[in-house]
Amino acid sequence: MPPRYEPLEHTAEAGVIARGATLAEAFANAAEGMYALVLELEGVEERETREIALEGGSLDALLVDWLQELVFLTETEGLVFRRFEVELSGIRLRARAWGEPFDERRHVTHNVMVKAVTRHMLEIGREGGGYRVQVLFDI
Repeated sequence: MPPRYEPLEHTAEAGVIARGATLAEAFANAAEGMYALVLELEGVEERETREIALEGGSLDALLVDWLQELVFLTETEGLVFRRFEVELSGIRLRARAWGEPFDERRHVTHNVMVKAVTRHMLEIGREGGGYRVQVLFDI
């Protein structure tokens, strides 16, 4: 069984390849993978929840918008997340993210900060009996 997510090395960017039995699960795993690039997820407690609702022009746009919304919450509210639930209906997304405010005394970082989600090399597709998404981040 392949991992839920794995890092994707690229020259000037960092990324993840995420998989799931459903496309919604792959979207959730992409979010988890994005935060795993930034910090050790085991140290993040589920103290706060954010609900997100988005509609995209395409699945590609929806994936970018979903991850960019999480980046926005990290930048504006100082939150980091460790667990995600995603529901997809066509090009509509409803999600919940659990995490807490970043605490430099407790959270172990990887010295990577995601600034933006890019469309470079973005892929969404079937793999085996499930789904695979690939996304790169500007760091």
